[in-house]
Amino acid sequence: MLRHLAIAGLLAAGAVLAWPAHPSGRTVRIYGDLAAADRVAVIVPGADTTVATFDDGVHRPGGAARALLAQAARLAPGTRLAVVAWLGYDAPPTLSLGVLTDGAAVEGAAELRHTVEDLRRRTRAPISLLCHSYGSVLCAEAVPGLPVADLAVFGSPGLDAPPPSAATRVWAGLGDGDWIRFVPKVRLGPLGLGADPMVSGYADRRFEVGRGGHSDYFAHGTPSLRNLALIALGRAGEVTT
Repeated sequence: MLRHLAIAGLLAAGAVLAWPAHPSGRTVRIYGDLAAADRVAVIVPGADTTVATFDDGVHRPGGAARALLAQAARLAPGTRLAVVAWLGYDAPPTLSLGVLTDGAAVEGAAELRHTVEDLRRRTRAPISLLCHSYGSVLCAEAVPGLPVADLAVFGSPGLDAPPPSAATRVWAGLGDGDWIRFVPKVRLGPLGLGADPMVSGYADRRFEVGRGGHSDYFAHGTPSLRNLALIALGRAGEVTT
């Protein structure tokens, strides 16, 4: 995806990249210095995310990226983390048929693959994918074969995709108060998104999230934010499971 955009804009910290051909709007923003980064994290949001809501608090990708950077700085002040807040697909509305199928995820997965491949050409820093809700479906479609160090899926509505290679650590988390736990994790023909990654064996590691709800994974002071920052920093041994 990024190859279709001005790379100079991508490399600038806090750059905003947009797809004007799409009426709903797509954007990618980079927080931190990609060129100097020791680690790179890509946040992939779920349903109801638009350009208009991109920065509406820590439950949206812009706010989540800033919260992740701040937490990482507290945990590892000597490690340079760059965070890519990625809205490179048309996220379906929560109250729509689209959120019950993987159509938008499959289409978005191709764009995410382009993004990661372009990032890899521009940095040798390990890359982590942090994927929330419907974004986890997209990431699961995209990640096989990608050079990704860690994949974290949280608040997932279910996954029906082959796991990545053994070189990628796969994490799953679910908040105690997350309503997504009550969504049936099945697939019947074109409807449904697959099995629960918390119990299906898709993820080989589970990380502690705490008591938060579906929109609280990047909330300040939560176990989920701390653990997501540790995953992004590559400090797997310090993640509470």
